[in-house]
Amino acid sequence: MKLIFISGPSGSGKTTLSNQIIKNNKNGIVLSTDNYYKTGFISKLLSKFVESYFDRSISFNKKLFKKDFDFIYKNGVSIRDRYYNFEKKTIQIISNETNNISFLIIEGIFAKELSSILNIKDYYFLEIKTKKNECMKRVVQRDIKERGKNKKQAENDFLKSWDIYYEKWEPNSTKNNTNRFIIEKNSDVDNIMKKLFN
Repeated sequence: MKLIFISGPSGSGKTTLSNQIIKNNKNGIVLSTDNYYKTGFISKLLSKFVESYFDRSISFNKKLFKKDFDFIYKNGVSIRDRYYNFEKKTIQIISNETNNISFLIIEGIFAKELSSILNIKDYYFLEIKTKKNECMKRVVQRDIKERGKNKKQAENDFLKSWDIYYEKWEPNSTKNNTNRFIIEKNSDVDNIMKKLFN
């Protein structure tokens, strides 16, 4: 199975690129790290008191993610979708069987971390580089609409998340044996896709 990690700061276009790849190539599936945050009382509590909680590894349920990843990677089948509710701090599970999976995309702010801990030798790594103000505009619109934030809170949270992402990950910090691509505004994405799927 072909494995593709897509990383970048919040609002950089990871989900959009993932959907583009799925649309143009058959038998693929996306696991978004946004759907694997921790749930319950502890998560509700920490999200109130830990600054930028959802941008930190402490918020991410690695055990649950690895369970789904291992099943899909081993069997080439997915039996469910998960969707995280940021206001209720819950995960909705929807039965949705997908068979004959030939490629798996892992996208999100934790994708780079996961590429280092899943013990997979061969994979593609796409890192999206987008201007800070463009990312902030997208995130603020999303957070107001989907996460119940006001504009000022959304802007402040974005700026913190941007700093956390780039403090955590140094440039070129992925493994040397990966097929790594930097995607910027003027990148030839079609050519990169040909390298991934031809």
